[in-house]
Amino acid sequence: MAAHGTTLKEEIASSCTGGNSLTSNTKTDSDKELQISSEPGGAERTGVLSLSLALEEGTGPKHGVKRVTFPSDEEIVSGSVEPKDPWRHAQNVTVEEILNAYRQACQKLNCKPIPKVLKQIQDLTDLTQRNECLDLKGEKLDYKACESLEEIFKRVQFKLVDLEQTNLDEDGASALFDMIEYYESATHLNISFNKHIGTRGWQAAAHMMRKTSSLQYLDARNTPLLDHSAPFVARALRISGSLAVLHLENAGISGRPLMLLATALKMNMNLRELYLADNKLNGLQDSAQLGNLLKFNYNIQILDLRNNHILDSGLAYVCEGLKEQRKGLVTLVLWNNQLSHNGMGYLAAALPCTQSLETLNLGHNAIGNEGVHKLKDGLIANRSVLRLGLASTKLACEGAVAVAEFIAESPRLLRLDLRENEIKTGGLMALSLALKVNTSLLRLDLDREPKKETVKSFIETQRALLAEIQNGCKRNFILAKEKEESQQQMSQSASMVEIATEDPPPEEEEEDPTPSTDQGEGEKPDSDSDTDDDEVEIEVIKPTVQTSPLKQTPPPTSAIPVAISASQTSLPSGAPPSPGRCISVSSPGRGHKIFMVTRVESPPEQQQLQQQSIIALARSLQERAPESKASATAALSCGQDLEELLLEASLDTSRDTP
Repeated sequence: MAAHGTTLKEEIASSCTGGNSLTSNTKTDSDKELQISSEPGGAERTGVLSLSLALEEGTGPKHGVKRVTFPSDEEIVSGSVEPKDPWRHAQNVTVEEILNAYRQACQKLNCKPIPKVLKQIQDLTDLTQRNECLDLKGEKLDYKACESLEEIFKRVQFKLVDLEQTNLDEDGASALFDMIEYYESATHLNISFNKHIGTRGWQAAAHMMRKTSSLQYLDARNTPLLDHSAPFVARALRISGSLAVLHLENAGISGRPLMLLATALKMNMNLRELYLADNKLNGLQDSAQLGNLLKFNYNIQILDLRNNHILDSGLAYVCEGLKEQRKGLVTLVLWNNQLSHNGMGYLAAALPCTQSLETLNLGHNAIGNEGVHKLKDGLIANRSVLRLGLASTKLACEGAVAVAEFIAESPRLLRLDLRENEIKTGGLMALSLALKVNTSLLRLDLDREPKKETVKSFIETQRALLAEIQNGCKRNFILAKEKEESQQQMSQSASMVEIATEDPPPEEEEEDPTPSTDQGEGEKPDSDSDTDDDEVEIEVIKPTVQTSPLKQTPPPTSAIPVAISASQTSLPSGAPPSPGRCISVSSPGRGHKIFMVTRVESPPEQQQLQQQSIIALARSLQERAPESKASATAALSCGQDLEELLLEASLDTSRDTP
């Protein structure tokens, strides 16, 4: 090593002197180094000499040791470039400028401008905000046509960009998705019915989903998402972006794609609606993945699984996940999944566990009467279902009776679909009776035409029962509207002065000073704030002396159908009782006013005259409100005395008189 170092030093010394020998052999190594560095090109040779001297002295770098040096902070950054503003072309732009830029781009790319696009751009009025829609549905978009659209996207933003059935290929789809991501061109994007966007198209779509902060809705119906494309979308969904609604109907995701998507969605916090219809999802692996998804994701509110092959075995997996959805899933659609009565046991066990499920659609499954019987107890225990779909589920009268039991028990049910079932007179009768008790059901869908019966008279009975059911729903709708208006008035009204009474304090209400009476089925409400909480107190005072016959007073249009006289002033506390038998009814009205309705019974010789007047009043009421005919006729046919009539009138008449 030393010998080699000496030889190298001699060669360097001879080359540096240019043939002249050194003046003295006694010069130090540092003197030699200084002399060489002062000559032209000596700096490089100085480094070589220093290395050779270090090697000779044994102080050079050891084998395997590396050293890194950095320049000073001032020399690290030599310059900077500001990023391009994607909206530099959109400032103070006009419609004409957009049209000219689009035409020039088409001319440059040697493609024809799309007339549909030109017309939509001409109709734009406000360019400072997102416009409603850029509709390209049905247009054939090749790569050049897609590239020319950039001149529009860089100047205008839209709420919806509709690319349905535009025959996109990989190049065109990639270009469009990159534009939409860069310019944030849309909040809603429809790419459905494009079967050839390929892997690169889906890769660009996944990048768009991951990067953009504006995209909320993606519709990819009938756009195949195959095994080699699914990983890109899964990685995008794993990150909680802005996407809230995803349509993947008939996208061929059964198997590995669904596994990847479900695994990714377990960590997604933003997706609210997932539509997976028509994907031939099976009752084993696919259903197990869906069940696991429901166990871990509590943010998805709508899960649409219609037209798949979940089967009873798959429903068991789904229900295991549903049990964990105490707060989260609101709508579950299982329409046409080849379910039977065997699967309803799993669903009945899961329903009491979830308190968020509001819509359950089981239509077009052969559930049958036995399945509804199994499901009934779970529905009653659930107490959250507002809409239930049982259309075309092989129900007969026996199943309708089970459904009627649920209707009678449910205080929240709003809509029930029983179309395309064989529900005849017995089932309709049960539903009609249930509606007399239920006050929440607003819509009950049944087949309009009666079912065939062996007894022809039953067909007319079916028609009458269908009309009763419809009237019951109308009555509930009126009650719901009154309750809503009453709550609004209560929230806006000022505090009212309370009047001390023997009755419990009624709800605060305003305006109309007429007595508050509950409306029966079919009657038009004369009050916006009638509630079921109003209480009526009936006081019977035994008289000591009989009085003259009562002077009849015609009742108001909204009064109880008996001969009464109403006074707004309350009776003095120290007033002596009137002679004769008095029946006093006090009903709290609006604004805490107390209305005293007093009826003095006539002596026995006047009973016939009073009965005739009651009959006349009932007939007038029947002419005014035909729908209240049942209650008035029942009151007369039973031959009730005045006390019974008044008691019946004071009760809640929201249900029909049997």
